[in-house]
Amino acid sequence: MRALVTGAGGQLGREVEAALRSSRHHEVLALSHAELDVADRERVLQVCAEWRPEVVINAAAFTAVDRCETEPGTAYAANALGPRNLAEAARLTGAHLLHVSTDYVFDGTSPDPYREWDEPRPLSVYGRSKLAGEREVLLGLPGAAVVRTSWVCSRHGSNMVKTVLRLAASAGPLRFVDDQRGCPTFADDLAGMLVRLAISRTPGVFHVTNQGDTTWYGFAREVLAAAGEDPGRVEPIKTAELHPPRPAARPANSVLDNAALRLLGIPLLPLYHEPLQRTVKALL
Repeated sequence: MRALVTGAGGQLGREVEAALRSSRHHEVLALSHAELDVADRERVLQVCAEWRPEVVINAAAFTAVDRCETEPGTAYAANALGPRNLAEAARLTGAHLLHVSTDYVFDGTSPDPYREWDEPRPLSVYGRSKLAGEREVLLGLPGAAVVRTSWVCSRHGSNMVKTVLRLAASAGPLRFVDDQRGCPTFADDLAGMLVRLAISRTPGVFHVTNQGDTTWYGFAREVLAAAGEDPGRVEPIKTAELHPPRPAARPANSVLDNAALRLLGIPLLPLYHEPLQRTVKALL
């Protein structure tokens, strides 16, 4: 299978590339933002016309949630216009497109985990731009797939595991919010599922996370415990107590129910605790 991976310089894109290259059955063209800005329509069309991929996995995104509030043009260019361009290019070349989206398309007011068929109501520019990207893909390319995920962590890039370990190197307590709940998801596990869905060309919207949910406070405690540190150093606070306050609103509940995978009989990703241990060990 000939695969194009966009956003290959990011933590998820790197793992998707690695998952594809682990099989000798795939030819892979993996391009970072510097090599392919998905907001550049002519360049996207050129790359797809020359490479002729059978599958495009779009891991490119502007994920700086707070910066999106002050840079909405950048957010929409990467997160909405980029997917539109990829959908057009995939349509012209006959490729299947799998686009990665986010739990932030929901407002977090539901007491229950969000299913794929629940109505999105994003709170932030980031969430709205990602929802726009979903719609560009699904309307522009019937048969495409959108995968929503959450709280992505890995050995690469910027993520909460690395943040907690960095903060733990300094003395004093660590304070994390205990009123935002979600599913930590590890990029290597997620990448394997993305490749599986891409190969099968399964269409529609999917929620893909590691199983199990927690708060940022609970997760930080687990990171410290996995690193052999004292989890008692972590103190719970409310989002309203953050100083300075975050520019972008976060959903209080962004737990994603992987209902579509379950109903199709596709095995779900494992509980997040084991990949957390694996990732912390790799980082120490």
